[in-house]
Amino acid sequence: MNLEPYFPVLLFILVGTFIGCAAMVTGNLIAPSRPDSQKLSPYECGFEAFEDARMRFDVRYYLIAILFILFDLETAFFFPWAVALRELGLYGYMTMVVFVLEFLVGFWYIWKKGALDWQ
Repeated sequence: MNLEPYFPVLLFILVGTFIGCAAMVTGNLIAPSRPDSQKLSPYECGFEAFEDARMRFDVRYYLIAILFILFDLETAFFFPWAVALRELGLYGYMTMVVFVLEFLVGFWYIWKKGALDWQ
């Protein structure tokens, strides 16, 4: 079994691991460490929590997060399409038109359902 072609991959992993570990060790050695009571507190907002940590969240927070991820990923498909548009020709263009129409129908649907309203 010839493993020689995998040597660059192994080298890449080793160099990446070394650089990552070296950066963390250097940061721990050089960075000042002056913790105070505010830095050691578990709350980032600056005041103590006044409600139970297990309280229910409104489902709209999760809905907006899911919709953001969905439309963000769909938008990411535009970049490779735009780069390869000349090679794709009319078929690629029409395929993307159908994709954009589906994208717009989905956006219109969630807008009409009120998923983007915060009131």
